Amino acid sequence: MILVQRGKSPDAGLWGFPGGHVELGETALNAAVRELHEETGVIARAEAYLTNIDVVRHHPDGSVAAHYLLAAVSCIYVSGEPVADTDAREAAWVSFETIANATLPMSARVQDLAALARRNLRDRHA
Repeated sequence: MILVQRGKSPDAGLWGFPGGHVELGETALNAAVRELHEETGVIARAEAYLTNIDVVRHHPDGSVAAHYLLAAVSCIYVSGEPVADTDAREAAWVSFETIANATLPMSARVQDLAALARRNLRDRHA
């Protein structure tokens, strides 16, 4: 899997999946492919939606500061090697085991999403 180390808030310094905003008129599948390429230089083809993830950030007083709905997309690798660009400090291929063992400081839900992606991959090849 490709992870990037975030260069900006939120989650600066933490590792997570490449991603970002969907542009007007763009599908989430196309946005995932574009963001992957912008952040890492890797070219891929969107395969399918894996799941949606709610991320709710709170102010110190408990009130909601922001609510994001993340669309997790499975992609098929086409070409390129990950090199950090735009909002990422670093970009790298990271094994399922490294993610599962939390060897890197990661954003919330990265381990859950990686486990889901791994199960999805196994199911397709069973």
